[in-house]
Amino acid sequence: MNLTRAEARERAALIAVDSYDVSLDLTTGGTVFGSTTTVRFTATPGSSTFIDAVTDAVHSVTLNGRELDPAEVSDGVRIQLPGLAADNELTVVADAPYMNTGEGLHRFVDPVDGEVYLYTQFEVPDSRRMFAVFEQPDLKAAFRFRVTAPSHWDVISNSPTPEPEAAAPGDDGGARSVWDFAPTPRLSSYVTALIAGPYQSVRSDVTSSDGRVVPLGVFARKSLMQYLDADNIFELTRQGFEFFEAQFGCPYPFEKYDQLFVPEFNAGAMENAGAVTILEGYVFRGKVPEAQVERRAITVLHELAHMWFGDLVTMRWWNDLWLNESFAEYMSHLAAVENTKFQSAWTTFASVEKSWAYRQDQLPTTHPIFAEINNLNDVEVNFDGITYAKGASVLRQLVAWVGPDKFMAGVREYFAKHSWRNTELGDLMVELEKASGRDLDQWGRLWLETAGVNSLKPELAVDADGTITSFAILQSAVAEQPTIRPHRLAVGFYDLTGEGTLERVHREELDVDGERTEVPELAGLKRPDLILLNDDDLAYAKVRLDEQSLATATAHLKDFRESLPRTLVWGSAWDAARDGESPARGYVDLILANIASESDSSVILVQLRQLATTLTFYVAGEHREAATVAAVDRLWELASDVPGGSDAQLQFIKSFALLARSAQQLDQIAGLLDGSLTLAGLAVDQDLRWELVAALVAGGRLGRADVDAELERDNTSSGQNAAALAKAAIPTPEAKAEAWESIVVKGDLSNAIQASAVAGFTRVLDTALLEPYAEKYFEAVPGIVADRTFALAQQIVLGLYPAQLTSQATVDRTDGFLASLPEESAALRRMMLENRDGVARALRARAADVQA
Repeated sequence: MNLTRAEARERAALIAVDSYDVSLDLTTGGTVFGSTTTVRFTATPGSSTFIDAVTDAVHSVTLNGRELDPAEVSDGVRIQLPGLAADNELTVVADAPYMNTGEGLHRFVDPVDGEVYLYTQFEVPDSRRMFAVFEQPDLKAAFRFRVTAPSHWDVISNSPTPEPEAAAPGDDGGARSVWDFAPTPRLSSYVTALIAGPYQSVRSDVTSSDGRVVPLGVFARKSLMQYLDADNIFELTRQGFEFFEAQFGCPYPFEKYDQLFVPEFNAGAMENAGAVTILEGYVFRGKVPEAQVERRAITVLHELAHMWFGDLVTMRWWNDLWLNESFAEYMSHLAAVENTKFQSAWTTFASVEKSWAYRQDQLPTTHPIFAEINNLNDVEVNFDGITYAKGASVLRQLVAWVGPDKFMAGVREYFAKHSWRNTELGDLMVELEKASGRDLDQWGRLWLETAGVNSLKPELAVDADGTITSFAILQSAVAEQPTIRPHRLAVGFYDLTGEGTLERVHREELDVDGERTEVPELAGLKRPDLILLNDDDLAYAKVRLDEQSLATATAHLKDFRESLPRTLVWGSAWDAARDGESPARGYVDLILANIASESDSSVILVQLRQLATTLTFYVAGEHREAATVAAVDRLWELASDVPGGSDAQLQFIKSFALLARSAQQLDQIAGLLDGSLTLAGLAVDQDLRWELVAALVAGGRLGRADVDAELERDNTSSGQNAAALAKAAIPTPEAKAEAWESIVVKGDLSNAIQASAVAGFTRVLDTALLEPYAEKYFEAVPGIVADRTFALAQQIVLGLYPAQLTSQATVDRTDGFLASLPEESAALRRMMLENRDGVARALRARAADVQA
């Protein structure tokens, strides 16, 4: 299954692909579908190569009119192609398997009406699961799809959907139709797409900058259409078109733009050219935190940015995947701030994306942004917070370094030169150097070719009347990743006003380089109440506050007038707690004392997640029960005190339900569920009901029959996922054994149901329930990684690791496991090293909390 870069280079040197004609028959049952591919390509005469095709059966292989024996040339993954001519035509007739893992052509049956829904997910190497293909991004071609499917279905691909033609009835006698799509422009195979089923849609259009009227479509399953907010999606899409076309100096490159919400999706979305697939969870059945609405908006804009950066111009090989994703992530936030209502998106970026990046970059498995990708397995392993979040953070630093206008000028020239082609990082850097006049070689080496995050702290001297006499910024790095880097950042001075708010009174933007950077411009100014390095969050670095600023921040965190500086202080406090520099219970107190005044929904969401992590892993064992009960009681008070029906109230109740453990807390949840207890303005909709049910199940108040009764009330795919979580959370040895058997031994769950069951299995108030499975876990995971697709294996390896049995014994057992792993188990080794690091970090944080 693994394609190496060396093989891809060799193949690209031998062949150039002109076109694919792909005929698919989706009426052959629920296990496999018919896949016939004709590919036309040129080659070095007399050479040999292979085409990728993950098949259930290969019926025939015809190369230039010559029949090849499928048994001799196909192994179910590759088809060997000997004796090539200068011009070649290959036809492969095969059966390909439907998937239930969110990879390839995924098949889903809606429990509401029994209808079948299909969609593709091809990134990184899974178009070969649907048709025979030279599966590498630099072999672009035109793709023409011809699809036979039930007549009542809608069929969507990269080209506009044609009028269907009637076909002969299928074996079941049902009506069938054929959709014959026009060829696409030259694309990489991983951004081709097929979505089929009785999807329903809402239609609109947008006028492109070149005057074309581009059709727009928003799609969802029939049973979800009542919840689909298509007007919001269309508004964001039009705002994105307007912004990106102006910034890139290039009209939208495709004929239409469809966005399809699909079931059991593994990621947030996928940038298929003109046919974006999006996580169905972004169709909101009830009230959700505004943070999720904003996240959906960022996702919509992210995928739209990919239509240019990724689809129109595509990386040559996967080592530039970071640039593909980082550019879309940066541009989506920029578009949100400058051309939508989500004008605090940089606050969200600091709270969510950069927090993820800092966490990933401090793991023992961190790697340079520009990572060496030797094969497809390396891509899957490196699809992480470095690829997305650190890359986007460093890209924002690059924009600050060269200047926003010059950065965009370079990007416009890049699109003008490389449309419909493949590029490498250097192609973009050349244009940015020309536009900015800055030599970026050294910058690139320090930022893109090394790993780790730097720390910055101020050093200042103040005279007797409070005037700063000297100011410097000190930069450090850990011994394992010792690189000292250049930064473009701002220093903010904040003073308390007479109204009690913290407001910025001075800002100094400068280049920081080396271990010590003097800032003479700040000498002679009065020392403020709080000094904030990296104000406006331009740089990628951990920041520490000086002693006086820390005291001001702790006492007045809620008093910042703006959300972004407050978020940077939140982030600094979280770093210190995770690093064991400050006691975990102090961080808990900081959250509970200030979160009611937080105005940004995404910041509330992140802080509540970090509250749960801190209580579960970082608070010392002897204090954990009391600290958790007190914190959960405080969450109830907060939910009662904030305005009824507010975003904050909903988030506080969700966190309360997740962490509840005392008898009184479970009584309160039971009251909310049965209606005997109410909070002003709180609507207990179906999704919130499931969270309350799960809390009561984990607390031993409800059992399987209660879960089944709730599922009868909500027998939807969302309900089935929630029920799977709740049943796995039943706090009995028998229920844990049943869940383990289903997840680990049988392994027949879909990706979405398995993820829910894993979450439920580890949701316990008494960790003794998990102790029998610690050793079983280590025994099982090598076979799971060997036998299952990466998506399913990763869920288990990360999700079932005995992290809640936080002890040195867990670390030691992990070390023993790692020592026994063969060299070729790179993906499993990396996941296990990250698992181990989480427990080791928790032990250090607990030790710091004990000493407090």
